[in-house]
Amino acid sequence: MMQHVFSGMRPTGRLHLGHLAGALGNWVQLQDKYSCFYSIVDWHALMSDYADSSRIKENSMEVLLDWLAVGLDPEKCAIFAQSHVPQHAELHLALSMITPLGWLYRCPTYKEQILNIKNKDLSNYAFLGYPVLMAADILLYKSNYVPVGEDQAAHLEISREMARRFNNFYGEVFPEPQMLLTPTPKVPGTDGRKMSKSYGNSIDIADSQEAMWEKLRTMVTDPARERRTDPGDPDKCPVWDIHKVFNDDEDEKKEIAAGCRTAGIGCVDCKKRLKIHVERVMVPIQQKRAHYEGNRSLLMEVLWSGAQKARIVAEKTMEEVVSSIGFVPRARG
Repeated sequence: MMQHVFSGMRPTGRLHLGHLAGALGNWVQLQDKYSCFYSIVDWHALMSDYADSSRIKENSMEVLLDWLAVGLDPEKCAIFAQSHVPQHAELHLALSMITPLGWLYRCPTYKEQILNIKNKDLSNYAFLGYPVLMAADILLYKSNYVPVGEDQAAHLEISREMARRFNNFYGEVFPEPQMLLTPTPKVPGTDGRKMSKSYGNSIDIADSQEAMWEKLRTMVTDPARERRTDPGDPDKCPVWDIHKVFNDDEDEKKEIAAGCRTAGIGCVDCKKRLKIHVERVMVPIQQKRAHYEGNRSLLMEVLWSGAQKARIVAEKTMEEVVSSIGFVPRARG
């Protein structure tokens, strides 16, 4: 029996090259090795945007398009919307009954975002209780592994603590999910900071080739290279970081790095070479996205079929949860 993997993304709109090089690239590989459940976690979208939910449906479709375009295969994994599997909310309720408030208040993300996010009202249970719903998402499928970067380890540890606490009270139901550390290459945005939609510096998977080139062309480089004749340092250049992700020609990369250090190559020439490699990767992805984009009924079928697969596992888990807690058994059928 294949081991289970769960991961999800909030539907905040189109995804970017940082997602492609990080999470999505890893997900595509994992679907051939594990029984994978990939969810558009739309309930989580209400955490901070509950006052205006008008974009959730379309944002969910944009995320789905990007997932399918980069190679997630509905025949190999379950792709679904979190709200289509009601057991997510049900297990969230069960776990909320046993979760100490102290665990939630000490969550690093909660403390960090309360301090840094000033333009949204975060004084609701959903924001504080985010780790409980996240744990429910993971434990519902008895996930053996969760693909995360090192900076997300604290989140997964809370899910492990909830599994241990539930098992201690009611008997062994949930395996403790293990961290599946996956490569997360650095992909800076056009201004040199981490690529992020909220920073307005992203290069989106859905961007046209013309739009991508315009963003690459105007991207910041090593600040030491004010003039064409100034030598630079590739390790201080955001464009070089993207070369390392998309350019698989090792000889060319050595040539570019040497040219940068000696001013033998200009920043525009460097970007033109990068453009070729980005196009090589992105053109097939965008062609696949265009295929799905014109077929809304096919997109819905992917979500409904994925939810059906997910519910088979979720329903069985909730039967065990209800039985282990000691509730009156549910009618079958």
